[in-house]
Order: sequence, then C-alpha cells, then structure tokens
Amino acid sequence: MKTLEAISNFISKYMAAFVIIVAAIALFMPWTFTWSAKYVTYLLGIVMFGMGMTLRFEDFKLVFKRPKDVFIGALAQFTIMPALAWVLATLFQLPPELAVGVILVGTCPGGTSSNVMTYLARGDVALSVSMTMTTTILAPIVTPILSWWLAGAWIDISLQAMMISIIQVVVVPIALGIIINKFFGDFVRKAIKLLPLISVIAIVLIVGGVVSVSAQKIMETGLLIMAVVILHNMLGYALGFAIAKALKMDMAKSKAISIEVGMQNSGLATSLAMMHFGAVAAIPGAIFSVWHNISGSLAANYLAGKMDKEEKAVANKLVEN
Repeated sequence: MKTLEAISNFISKYMAAFVIIVAAIALFMPWTFTWSAKYVTYLLGIVMFGMGMTLRFEDFKLVFKRPKDVFIGALAQFTIMPALAWVLATLFQLPPELAVGVILVGTCPGGTSSNVMTYLARGDVALSVSMTMTTTILAPIVTPILSWWLAGAWIDISLQAMMISIIQVVVVPIALGIIINKFFGDFVRKAIKLLPLISVIAIVLIVGGVVSVSAQKIMETGLLIMAVVILHNMLGYALGFAIAKALKMDMAKSKAISIEVGMQNSGLATSLAMMHFGAVAAIPGAIFSVWHNISGSLAANYLAGKMDKEEKAVANKLVEN
C-alpha cells in the first residue's frame, strides 16, 4: 500500500508532465490511444466518483454558511468563461466544431484540481471547494442552457440530451461517491490516498483518446486552437481576480475565485463534445486539460507571493519571532 501511495503522490505531483507526454504520443502515434476514445464518458465518471468520495454531506453546509461569497464566485464562473469563449470563438472565426468545443469548455463548472491549486496559492480553500460543488450541482441546468444560447449560431444543440448526459457522467457518480463515503467511511479513508493515481490515469487516458482520434485536425489547427485555449484560461484568471478585488474581497478569496474561474472541468467538456458533437469538438477540451494543469501551477506559485497588508504583517511577526 505504501508503494502505491508513493506512486500516487509522484504521478499527482507531475501530472502535467504525464498529460503532455501522453498527448504527444497520441498526436504522433494515434494508434496507441484510439482504443481509449470510446471510454471517455466512463473515465470521466470515474474521476467524478473519486471526487464524490472526498466529499461528505457536511461539506455542503459551507455553501450556506457563506452564501454571498459562493454566489459571487459561481456567478463569475458562469459569466466570465462562457462570455470569453464566445468572444474568442467569434474573434478568431473558428470552424463550427471547434467553436462549440471552446464554448463547452467555457460553460462547464470549475475543475476539481482548482482546489489543490488554491491551496498551493494560499487562497481560501473552503471557498474554492464550495464553488466547485455549487457550479457542479448547477451544471446539469446551466451548462446546457448557456451552450445552447451561445453555440446555437454554429450548431444545433439538444438541451434535454445534454442535461441527461451531465446527470449521468457527473451528478450520479458524485452522489454515489458521497454515499460510499457516508456508509463506508473507514474504507474510504484508507483508499483515498490512491484516488489521485486513479484520477490522473483516467484524465491521461481521456486526453490520449481525444488527441489520437483528432490528430490530423490538431495538426491542421493546433496553433490556432492552442492560442484560443491559452487566452481563454489566462483571461479567466485575470478577470476572476479583478472582479473579486473590485468587489473588495480579501486576497485569499480573490485567489480562490481567480483560480476557480480560470480552471474548468475540461474533462466534462471533452466528454460532452464526444457524445454530442464529435471528436473535433473535443479538441479544445483536451488541450485545455493539458494547459490548465501547467498554468494552474504557475498561477498558484505567482499568487502564493501576493498577500494583503494584514497577511504581510502577520508573516513579518512570525519571521521576527
């Protein structure tokens, strides 16, 4: 068990590197991961189930203890990223399938790794967790409606089909994970250290599968879509932070909202694209999965050094003592 825990910690620490390596292999040798493309939905379900196993029913009380902060964060999540996605897709005149893929990334809830990045940034982790839970719960309704509204100009979207898909691959696995945690807590506490390993493997296979079946299209539009994805992500960080500060939120809360807004559940975007729009529409989500793990680490390192005057005073006292 200790060996597996050590492997889990190692793979989690260097997740971005593994994702990049697998994406490169799938791009230049597509046959290596084409088999995993048909399991994308199940793999995302595994990731969501793992997320659920880390939650307890008591965790949802955080949302009601800080409704104002969570409301601001969730509103920022579901306005900034969808709006940026639409603007970028329009500005760069993306083909319909890629435009829909970018908008799907923008309309999805916050990514699960945002909580870890917020911790590393010395941000408000409780707020980050509450935002992730809230936007994920709202996703079956908000994500299809926003996608239909913003992407309708490019392609037909079935609201009902997308809602059902999100319930199947997100809500049900998370709910099952929470129930397992409730009734088999002792087992979960022993197994939870291995969850990062399982989640990383699932994410890597999702990226590998999507890249492999879209290799030719990525070669044709790679630089363009990478530019769009990077701008989408970085502007999300910047605008999330700016809005939080404009509303006079403290530095810890601003860090949490910045990271939560910028890091999307790109696995869900990829899965929805594969299920409803085809492999090409899944490219933005796959590239976002690679990029936001890199940018998230960089953003966390940068934000970790930013402190309020009060925080600096406390830090200085600790150094003096």
